[in-house]
Amino acid sequence: MSTAAQKPLELILARNLISALSTPAFLVDEGGLLVFYNEAAGMLLGKPWEELGTVGPQEWGALFGPFDDAGDPIPYDTLPLVTAVRDDRPAHGEFEIRSTDGAEHRVEVSAFPIQTAHGSRGAIAVLWPAAGTGSGATRNGASA
Repeated sequence: MSTAAQKPLELILARNLISALSTPAFLVDEGGLLVFYNEAAGMLLGKPWEELGTVGPQEWGALFGPFDDAGDPIPYDTLPLVTAVRDDRPAHGEFEIRSTDGAEHRVEVSAFPIQTAHGSRGAIAVLWPAAGTGSGATRNGASA
């Protein structure tokens, strides 16, 4: 493996951590590249990580959202993951995401930054059903 392709140790450790979580979780690098999500997130999205792989913010945004209450895409710069990376601080939000089967899930998301020893950054986001929606509830009445 070339040095250019290697991820910082902190991102590798973060991936190991979220792999062990039963709560859906995502990992992005400093450019917003989705570098991993865990099995619980794959179940929510309807697509395991192994099938999707690494994708940029425009692609994951088009596939899964997030979307506002009117169903419009939420601007990338306002997402908790972006705030965590850009401002080096935790951020929280609530919005809709869409799974590959078209089911819409109202979720709360908390993101927190990761900073490597070499100054590069990333973020972890953890999400769960929004208050009042019940465990795994979706807007169209299906279950997650």
